[in-house]
Amino acid sequence: MSTVAEAIAAGELPGRVWMYANYNCNLACSYCLTESAPGVPKRALPADDMLRIATEAAALGYTNVGVTGGEPFLLGHLPTTLASIADVLPTFVLTNGTLFNDTRLAKLDVLAGKDIAFQISLDSPDPDVNDEMRGPDNFAKVVDAIPRLIERGIRVRIATTGEPGRLSADDHARLCELHRSLGVPDEDHIVRPIVRRGRALDFDMGTTFLPEEIPAELCISADGAFWSPFGPTVWNGRVDTDLLVSRQTNPLSVPANLLLRAVGGRPHGDDVVIGIR
Repeated sequence: MSTVAEAIAAGELPGRVWMYANYNCNLACSYCLTESAPGVPKRALPADDMLRIATEAAALGYTNVGVTGGEPFLLGHLPTTLASIADVLPTFVLTNGTLFNDTRLAKLDVLAGKDIAFQISLDSPDPDVNDEMRGPDNFAKVVDAIPRLIERGIRVRIATTGEPGRLSADDHARLCELHRSLGVPDEDHIVRPIVRRGRALDFDMGTTFLPEEIPAELCISADGAFWSPFGPTVWNGRVDTDLLVSRQTNPLSVPANLLLRAVGGRPHGDDVVIGIR
């Protein structure tokens, strides 16, 4: 069997390792995979563990790191931790973009010049439609934050999530016009489906995908290692284990090799239809 590094180089295994920094959030989006909301248990990864995971990932041959939540920026240590992680591997962080007041923006100065990108959700060019699924004033806060982040030299990507057909061609065109006006180019805008896991089940939303349709990206959370960042989802307060790879995450080589074994000779490329990119 090939090593993790060989499998990544050959395209048999994705090169990104994901971390669920935490599960709590200042929002309670209707399609949230993890039932994140204010007041839910944090189940956070300690800063030292996050840096260890990145360091071990680089040694194993992984090429970049993704950080998600919850809302990661509720963790006070996150800017300095991200700066350290980005010194090890290119880093990608998912954030709802609503917490970036002047104080938090100033703390992002440690990321200047780092190989890091923020992916922020914006689901509609219409504030009311966007906020219906994400919460009051979400649109206004995001639109305010994006240019301020770009001014600090931070690359911003926009992720639009929704049901098929919800975003009309006109809506899509207006949304693209908006993100361009904010400084985000077309190549940094993705549109992705709602996955029928987590809170989306309560609202009868989203599409169900088979494991072979999901990129086999190693994802580490406080609950273990999972196949894909879609793996450690939560419904009715319980963590789903259908995509659990291993409860053991230290050393990272244990779940990495288990995932490689599970992927085996699985075809790669056209079979992968969704992903948190």
